[in-house]
Amino acid sequence: MKSNMKRLSSYTLIATALLGLAACNRGDGNFDATGTFEATEILVSSEANGKIMELNIEEGDRLDAGAMVGYIDSTQLYLKKMQLSAGLRSVDIRKPDIRKQIAALEQQIATARTEQQRMENLVKAKAGNQKQVDDIVNNIKYLQKQLDAQYSTLNKTTGGADAEAESILYQIMQLDDQLQKSRIVTPQAGTVLVKYAEPGEVMAAGKPLYKIADTDLLYLRAYITADQLSTLKQGQTVRVFADYGVDEQREYPGTITWISDKSEFTPKGIQTKDERANLVYAIKIAVKNDGYLKIGQYGETVFE
Repeated sequence: MKSNMKRLSSYTLIATALLGLAACNRGDGNFDATGTFEATEILVSSEANGKIMELNIEEGDRLDAGAMVGYIDSTQLYLKKMQLSAGLRSVDIRKPDIRKQIAALEQQIATARTEQQRMENLVKAKAGNQKQVDDIVNNIKYLQKQLDAQYSTLNKTTGGADAEAESILYQIMQLDDQLQKSRIVTPQAGTVLVKYAEPGEVMAAGKPLYKIADTDLLYLRAYITADQLSTLKQGQTVRVFADYGVDEQREYPGTITWISDKSEFTPKGIQTKDERANLVYAIKIAVKNDGYLKIGQYGETVFE
């Protein structure tokens, strides 16, 4: 009778061990670290001051990178740009036409040189006198000085106009930048998590408009002990389990993308393999989302 009782007790222990092993294989309770899922979140803020004219988003919307979802009133900026553009045209009109301004003097100098050549020929032929040639030469020098002075004045006037036009162009470029920032553009693809503003509200630069996150790739932020630290490295593949209820779990492949260099106290609500450990190291495990994973959801990981 005692022999049968011992045999039954042995069978019971073996069965219990097998059930425990099966539970471990399902990931139930046999974890190396736990944590919560998070995503890379971006807080999109206003880059301009003014009233929101459009903001075509709702929480839960999926947005593409670079998508324009609204704009802030930019009427005054546009009118200022038009005013500067008109001023730029005015500067261009006021610029002197150097070639036309000096054409008369150049013609006088050319005519005087022709007369000089003619008089020199007459002097050689004993039909003219040297004084007439000298008078023409002095007149050419005088005309050349007038030409040089006028050319210098016109160059300075043109240079001043060019500098004024350049200044206006920079102001127009500044306005173009401000007009561009009046457009509300999504910086990356993702899902709208929170919407902070509505059309009609007056915004100030830096005020949040909405929060977006890439939910296609989530990260399980888990915590490990110092003993586990030596067995892990970035790029290592691990098994990740997400909890969907009391008895339901899904398994996902994960990749360690970050391991903290500093230890910290175990966060409240986080379990580690060694519950006696007070100091732990945070790690991030990238997990491709199949549509079921949610930000803030609890998860577990088993190291390969």
